[in-house]
Amino acid sequence: MIISINGKLMDEQQAVVSVYDHGFLYGLGLFETFRTYNKVPFLLAEHMNRLAEGCKELGIGYEPDTERMQKLIDELLAANGLQDAYIRFSVSAGVEALGLPSGDYGQPTEIVYIKALPPRDAKIYEEGKALQLLKLPRNTPEGLYRFKSFHYMNNILAKRELSQYRWATGAEGLMMSEEGYVAEGIVSNLFFIKDGTCYTPSLDTGILAGITRAHVLRIAQRGQLPAQDGLYRWEDLTEADEVFLVNSIQEIVPVTTLYTPSGQKISVGTGTVGPITRELIRTYNEY
Repeated sequence: MIISINGKLMDEQQAVVSVYDHGFLYGLGLFETFRTYNKVPFLLAEHMNRLAEGCKELGIGYEPDTERMQKLIDELLAANGLQDAYIRFSVSAGVEALGLPSGDYGQPTEIVYIKALPPRDAKIYEEGKALQLLKLPRNTPEGLYRFKSFHYMNNILAKRELSQYRWATGAEGLMMSEEGYVAEGIVSNLFFIKDGTCYTPSLDTGILAGITRAHVLRIAQRGQLPAQDGLYRWEDLTEADEVFLVNSIQEIVPVTTLYTPSGQKISVGTGTVGPITRELIRTYNEY
């Protein structure tokens, strides 16, 4: 694949960063993952705003340019012969001396990865997928709220745990907070429906403030669907009428089955994709 480093397109085999880049040494870097529709990056401004806010807080001197980013994505799509793609836009702190810095980073490294979108499994959207409760808790965020940062060990350990559950093939893993509240999936934010109200875990649980999560909340508001965030337990999911997951690539994914770490299987609601989830998917696709 052809990717971009600091605006220069190059073959992925020739793309390198310095061993003194603090993204490599200390995990000081942020990224955004999104996809395109008809070559247009979805919710690009929202992704770039979150990136800018994170860079400012971490002292990384980087200001995203949405117009420049669109142009760069157009070039990457053309160079890779793709109509649409999965995009990972990363900003690493850049090269500095060995040791923790006392000042800001003035020369960050910008890397834009691109790959073909995974095949869309229509069956999942019609029948739903499974959600596996994990033993591994969600770690606490690095700051007051979670950055979408290079620190991904918690997610990788969660993925490794998920692979141990032989009954959970194709499932998403669910992490709880240390306090025992529902947090988020390994690569997704979580929602559930109960008695006509849409619920999602609060950012106080340490979850990522997902761009798609915020977009779905806006869709709910426009559709006059009551929605709120808060602190919820596993039992709230087992008693929910509907459950669904969201992320930028898979969009809104219905959940119709829950699994405990012991393998207990629990159907969500009637065990089928619920009407509110279907309506949210329809509205999301129209948007």
